Amino acid sequence: MSTVVHVSGIGGVGMSALAQALLDCGARVSGSDRLLDTGDMTDTLACLARQGVKLYPQDGSGVTAETVRLVISTAIESDNPEMVKAQALGVPVVHRAAELARLTEGHRLIAVTGTCGKSTVTAMLGCLLEGAGFDPFVVNGAAVAGWNAGGTRIGSVRKGGTWAVIEADESDKSLMVFKPEHAVITNASADHFGLGETQSLFESFRSRVPGVVIDGRQEQGGPEEVRLEGWNGFFTFEGTEYGVPMPGLHNVYNAWHAVRMARALGAAPEKLVAALRGFGGVERRLQRVGECGAAAVVDDYAHNPEKLAAAWTTLSTAFPAGVCAVWRPHGYAPLRKTMADLVTVFARVCRPADTLILPPVYDAGGTADRSVSSDVLASLLQGKGVKVLTVPSLAAAEVLMRESAGRVSVLATLGARDPDLPRLAARLAGKR
Repeated sequence: MSTVVHVSGIGGVGMSALAQALLDCGARVSGSDRLLDTGDMTDTLACLARQGVKLYPQDGSGVTAETVRLVISTAIESDNPEMVKAQALGVPVVHRAAELARLTEGHRLIAVTGTCGKSTVTAMLGCLLEGAGFDPFVVNGAAVAGWNAGGTRIGSVRKGGTWAVIEADESDKSLMVFKPEHAVITNASADHFGLGETQSLFESFRSRVPGVVIDGRQEQGGPEEVRLEGWNGFFTFEGTEYGVPMPGLHNVYNAWHAVRMARALGAAPEKLVAALRGFGGVERRLQRVGECGAAAVVDDYAHNPEKLAAAWTTLSTAFPAGVCAVWRPHGYAPLRKTMADLVTVFARVCRPADTLILPPVYDAGGTADRSVSSDVLASLLQGKGVKVLTVPSLAAAEVLMRESAGRVSVLATLGARDPDLPRLAARLAGKR
């Protein structure tokens, strides 16, 4: 009997990447997603379907006698119909990280983790090692320009050989599943856990890595001769200047981490300079989507206070005439946990010329405590003098953003999980 690996929540950034990696390794794959329950066939789901993935609603019908494993993320609850069906059929249930760890067995593994920047560093490091001739197998948490083969693949995965580079997630502590030879820890801040618990987690992870560790938490200095010029950055390492084709000081640091790891593995500086210069960027990481009238349209995954601060500061520097951004909280628990830090960040980075638009919290279903809302954050921010508007939907946000296009220089869509955020950016830029 043929066997199938079934991926629950296959439309998400992490699960779709895993599905692509499974396909590349020759597995038969099926999958489900709550978006399919509402008839929403996203570009990601359509791409997987074209590669032969059989898609199902999350009603349990996708788990069958042919299913050899059900792969889940931490977001899948115990009463999910697929979990119930797997238990009834005796189908093993494995976490996404465990399945990815299985796929990387036999590779020389480099794991990239940290509170912020890990997707960008993973992408940069993968592209640097590619340019240096290492031919890495890469599984990232965001799509990389040039890796989607014209829309025929999920662009967060690169097929490769002996070396492997993966993004290791700290949000559910699943990074501890991996046994990397080398690692990058970008930074640490309070996000899914308090700062103390986050630091302890990264220390435990670091203790498991026998090889090179680039640890951004313990840097005594930083990249040398840094300068920012418009949408680009520059820094010097070991006497060689590197150009970063992405905006913001945080991306200079991301590139610095990636370059140092590549050099530690023996990559030639001249090859790294050329590879970084040709780096096309990461989807939803300060991605220039186009223009809406005279305003640029930028899409970004920023969802926690530190990432929002980095994104907004970068936009403010590149577009001094004003920022109009919609940010959608990606869950009730994260909003509640980071409320005070969000108020502090937005009060610091939002200038009088800027406008923040808050739609309702993204609701993915389940048993979440819905006693907090975007209105609570808006009220606190108004008390700090931030120009903030609440809207009932992204459609209403789009109207306000189009009206703002004549007085600000950038329109930004910020936030995680909701697939309608990048769709909104595309509409604003006239691409949908």
